[in-house]
Amino acid sequence: MNLLNKLVVATLPAVPKPIVRYFASRYIAGEEVSDAVRVVKQLNSEGMMATIDVLGEDIFQQQEAVAARDKILEVIDSIQGQRLDSNISIKLTQLGLKLDLDFCLQNARKIVSAARDYGNFVRIDMEDSSCTDHTIWVYRELRKEFKNVGIALQAYLRRTRSDAESLIEGGIGHFRLCKGIYIEPAEIAFKDRGEINRNFMRALEVMLRRKAYVGIATHDAELVHGSYDMINNLKLYKTEYEFQMLLGVRHDLRSQILRDGHRLRVYVPFGKHWYRYSIRRFKENPQVAGYVLSALFNRHRTN
Repeated sequence: MNLLNKLVVATLPAVPKPIVRYFASRYIAGEEVSDAVRVVKQLNSEGMMATIDVLGEDIFQQQEAVAARDKILEVIDSIQGQRLDSNISIKLTQLGLKLDLDFCLQNARKIVSAARDYGNFVRIDMEDSSCTDHTIWVYRELRKEFKNVGIALQAYLRRTRSDAESLIEGGIGHFRLCKGIYIEPAEIAFKDRGEINRNFMRALEVMLRRKAYVGIATHDAELVHGSYDMINNLKLYKTEYEFQMLLGVRHDLRSQILRDGHRLRVYVPFGKHWYRYSIRRFKENPQVAGYVLSALFNRHRTN
């Protein structure tokens, strides 16, 4: 499947947008807030929680960052108004991280404050390594004022375990732990799948043993079952962690996690920037292309 995945990705630049949209529709809710609401309602009806992501990043104009902030605030209002079991995920470069750090912080503060007023939660996504230090700084600043905000850490980065330990020692450990998808040099990132998985489990153990809340974000069955063992050994309550997956990926594993009695949150992206997001997702993680391609073929066989 790896060769097929890479072939699919290599041909993407020549593929018309409507066809890319067809492939992407499995894991992108649509372009409008109403699309995200519809998808989250369906997930909730099936026993899953959600986190909504307004697509877009690497903004370099203040008015674009303000528009993105206001769209996220609209989503927070919709979550409350529609009584959805969902929180919100944000990317700081969408809010002006690469423009001005304080400007970005103020935008993020307005979002976290609005979520707090509704009793909701905000997860800060982690982006490429050029953003890591500033993202952690913004998170630390927000946690001085708010408790309803957490951060994502990426297991393929060599620094992740020490970042987790530092944040936990500071009393602000609330994590999404994922493998990471950005292409990084070997000096700062593990490249081998086995090494990444081992670092994932080492970081997860640090987090769970120190009683940090963790969203265990993976589509890797090996990591899911390893997490099961760790959860059982630590005798954790099901309210002390959750599993997280992307929309449209590994429905079989998603169903298994639910059958096994664990809580599951699905990441629901939407927005006008779906094409750029789709191309990057496919290029940086060809396995996602394989998952989606397999799901499409299976769907056609059963129709």
